[in-house]
Amino acid sequence: MLAMPEPDRAVLARRAEIIAALRKIAPGEGVIDGERERRAYECDALTAYRQTPMVVVLPETTAQVIDILRYCKANAIRVVPRGAGTSLSGGALPLADGVLLGMSKFNRIVEIDVADRCVVAQPGVTNLAVSHAVQGHGLYYAPDPSSQIACSIGGNVAENSGGVHCLKYGLTTNNVIGVEFVTIDGEAIRLGGKHFDSGALDLLGVLVGSEGLLGVVTAVTVRVLPTPPGARALLIGFPSVRGAADCVAAVIGSGIIPGGMEIMDKLAIEAAEAFVHAGYPLGAEALLIVELDGCAAEVDHLVARVEKIAADHGAASCRASQTEQERLLFWAGRKAAFPAVGRLSPDYLCMDGTIPRKEIGAVLLRMKQLEAKYGLRVANVFHAGDGNLHPLILYDANKPGELERAERFGDDILRLCVEVGGVLTGEHGVGVEKRDLMDVMFDEIDLAQQQRLKCAFDEANLLNPGKVFPRLCRCAELGRMHVRGGALPHPDLPRF
Repeated sequence: MLAMPEPDRAVLARRAEIIAALRKIAPGEGVIDGERERRAYECDALTAYRQTPMVVVLPETTAQVIDILRYCKANAIRVVPRGAGTSLSGGALPLADGVLLGMSKFNRIVEIDVADRCVVAQPGVTNLAVSHAVQGHGLYYAPDPSSQIACSIGGNVAENSGGVHCLKYGLTTNNVIGVEFVTIDGEAIRLGGKHFDSGALDLLGVLVGSEGLLGVVTAVTVRVLPTPPGARALLIGFPSVRGAADCVAAVIGSGIIPGGMEIMDKLAIEAAEAFVHAGYPLGAEALLIVELDGCAAEVDHLVARVEKIAADHGAASCRASQTEQERLLFWAGRKAAFPAVGRLSPDYLCMDGTIPRKEIGAVLLRMKQLEAKYGLRVANVFHAGDGNLHPLILYDANKPGELERAERFGDDILRLCVEVGGVLTGEHGVGVEKRDLMDVMFDEIDLAQQQRLKCAFDEANLLNPGKVFPRLCRCAELGRMHVRGGALPHPDLPRF
């Protein structure tokens, strides 16, 4: 059973008083306190875990966010920030004694700066809306999670989201150049701006991917890129997953960096084809989708090179898109793979671990062995170019013990990722899903250092507690110093 922080009975006893105070800060429809209405916020996309929040607040201005956080800090009330709720790691799982701070009303694009090739957006703006806003200028926003039609830019910052085109163009952290956020003390801080890099500490890099533990994002400045003059996609079918994995390493090793490079196994191929009818090779054990972009001559040259590499690695079929419509159809199957797999089983867990490319074949083979061990099927859909796996473990929550078995299966997959030199997460974040596996990847000293950083921003541990760290520690515990012989260690160093 997932353990979360024990509800503070004193806070719950003051619920009516807290709601009244929050209504003064966010009047009108800014506070949701009805039981039925609060249930809409009881989970994010990791639906296996649910908890109705004490109250939901939907601010509209930065000033309201500041006042809400100041009130919560003064009254020792926990706060869980929430974007669009598409997180797959339980990052926005509410607390029974906490304020769920929804940022959906922050949904405006503040500025489009074509000269500096950047966009300033509020955190509730959807990922795809940024590209739509600038497409008339021949620009687009590169990170493209499968949920880009719904997921918000603020949530992308919290989780450092990726997507199928992040192999060449980078994840969220590589495309965000400025952030405004509010600390639990109610202080608005701006990091970065319309320029690249800073001579100071890289606090922007710290904030991106911090999963709502350090502050609440109220504005994001992202860089936008010129739309490539052309692009073609290849559908390459292989008689084995190992052949597709080896082809991935060979393409990258040849010096080609595709715009996107994805693998789907047989189960995922069949589900996506039945859902979208993209023309996927149903007889293949694995499908490799490779996109090359650039000017027409460059793209045609790269397509020919990749076709040759694929043939050398035993490809059974290879089909290149001839029109833009066909290219988009190739990708439509991949983008719809998660809902398509949902037709195969009542429930599934979508895992997220990253491994070295050269280990893809071996890891997928071990995964097959784990399928037999746990008696559950897995559909694999993942970002092959950067080794970011997304195994979908199929189960039925209505059958006693299947969820727990699926979770143990997922834990073993993530342990395997670390074992072969990879990491626990590539883009979904740690949240609650991987929280209790953090000590598989980090030792006690590593985790303590990370928690000290959390304490520097949120000493009382009020922002999104119960996420990321496997053990709840008070900041005072982490800051303890041992006195020996009547003196602190290194007495010559200044103390802050």
